[in-house]
Amino acid sequence: MKWMINASFAVYLDFKSHTGGTLSFKGGAAQVMLKKQKLNSRSSTEAELIAVDDVVTMILWTKLFMEWQGYPIKKNILYQDNKSAVLLEENGRKSAGKRSRAINIRYFFITDQVEKGKFKVKYCPTDDMIADFMTKPLQGEKFRKFRDLILGPQD
Repeated sequence: MKWMINASFAVYLDFKSHTGGTLSFKGGAAQVMLKKQKLNSRSSTEAELIAVDDVVTMILWTKLFMEWQGYPIKKNILYQDNKSAVLLEENGRKSAGKRSRAINIRYFFITDQVEKGKFKVKYCPTDDMIADFMTKPLQGEKFRKFRDLILGPQD
C-alpha cells in the first residue's frame, strides 16, 4: 500500500492548513482524503505532521482490514515531500530542534507506530507527490499527470 500525504500550510482565512492524502495499491486511488486541519500550525513541517496524524488511523485500520480479508500487506509505506517531517516521524524527539519543541507529543504517536513496524515513512519529491492534487490548485501537465494516476488506467 502506498500512502501519499501532504499539507498546504496556512491556506484558510483563519490560517489553518489543509490535509490531502491518497492510498493506492497498483494503480489509481483506492482511498482519498481531504480535510481542513483543526489546529493552527506554526510551520509547514508542523502542518505535515498534523496531516499524517489526521490520516494515521486510516493507515493502520486499512492495513488491518486488508489482512483480515486475507490479503497480507508486505509494504505499507507513507510518502511525504517534507524532509523535516519525515525525520521527525522516524526519529521523534531525537530530530526535534528549538523550533519544533512546541509540537505536541501526541504527533510522535507516528514515530511509535514506525518503530513498531506498522508502516514505513519515505521521502517523495514534490513533483511526484500525488497528494498535491488534493492540496494545491494544479494546472497543465502536472494536473493531467496526477489526474491520470488517481483515476487509474482508462479503457
